[in-house]
Parts: sequence; structure tokens; C-alpha cells
Amino acid sequence: MRIDHVQLAMPAGGEAQADSFYRDVLGFFVVPKPPALLHRGGRWYEKEGVALHLGVDSAFRASDKAHICLVVENFDEIIATATHAGFATLFDTALEGVTRCYLRDPFGNRIELQQL
Repeated sequence: MRIDHVQLAMPAGGEAQADSFYRDVLGFFVVPKPPALLHRGGRWYEKEGVALHLGVDSAFRASDKAHICLVVENFDEIIATATHAGFATLFDTALEGVTRCYLRDPFGNRIELQQL
């Protein structure tokens, strides 16, 4: 079993903000959406086999969505980049032996990072 993609939400017109976070901070690449979905707005990203879809939701509330957990090699670099870009980070030490940090994208979606 594998996960095909993760869907998060964003408000209409948030593509530039999404790019500044997912592309510039987390290092994802913008990928083309299927032609049938172009009219719906949003963004699709990929990185190392992880597909992330941000769909436009007119009644968007970040708390209604699940969060994504990314296990990354360049943990410290991503945290430094996020902090430099003004994103707040919250470290969690609840699980012994697991280094993880939470941050929120520009729309309030929660992103969990775990160090590989």
C-alpha cells in the first residue's frame, strides 16, 4: 500500500503564497494539473515521490483538513529557511528518539516535519 497524494486546501487566489511556502521553503516542484481540473484553481506539487494537492475551497478552514507529515533529510535547513521566511516553528519532543517540528503554511494548514 502507498499514499497516492495528500490534499490540503487554500483560498482562491493563494497560488503565489502557496508557491512561496511549498516551493521556496519545502523544496517541492510545481507540477501540471490534469486539464480537466485547470478551471478549479489551486496548485499541485511533487517532491521525492510525494504528491501534494492544494485545492481551492470557498468555505476553507484549515482545521477541517488532515496534516501532512514529511520525513526529511535536510530537516535543519528547512527549519532555518522557514524561520528566515517568517514562519513560526514548534518543536515536539513527545516521542523519544523522534525529532519533529510543526509549522503552518500561509493558509493555516499544519505541516509536520520529521528528521530522517
